[in-house]
Amino acid sequence: MRYTVEDSVVIERRVDDVYALVSDVTRTGEWSEQCHACDWDSSARGAGATFTGHNRTPVREWSTVSTVTVDEPGARFEWTVGSGGVRWGYRLEAAGENVTRLTEYTAFPETGEAFFRQKFGDDANTQMTIRLSAAAAGIPATLARIKEVAEA
Repeated sequence: MRYTVEDSVVIERRVDDVYALVSDVTRTGEWSEQCHACDWDSSARGAGATFTGHNRTPVREWSTVSTVTVDEPGARFEWTVGSGGVRWGYRLEAAGENVTRLTEYTAFPETGEAFFRQKFGDDANTQMTIRLSAAAAGIPATLARIKEVAEA
């Protein structure tokens, strides 16, 4: 089950301000539906840097190590989660004077599907469906909270 999910929001802030906010992974817990905390794994930043995300839902808790794959200030911040190749990220574009269109996206590729089949076996399809549902509901909620934080 491969999928891509994305949504956008317009924020009344400059692109550089919004980029600084979303590329600071240590603030993720302020807006994420599942990730309640993130920590950089070293002093490295930019493409190649890694961070650990601490996640929870009502039924489980887990941590993942992610690698920053794209770090284009003012344009895009993206990372892959673990070894499954699942991508998450933000695209930014100016939508007027001091206005930013922020798009959050995730892509669950063939490598993610293979990873889930290996990890979850017969339960892989159920687990992928759970992740897809969480992304579809979580991205708009996350964007709404980022907007609140950015405009405060």
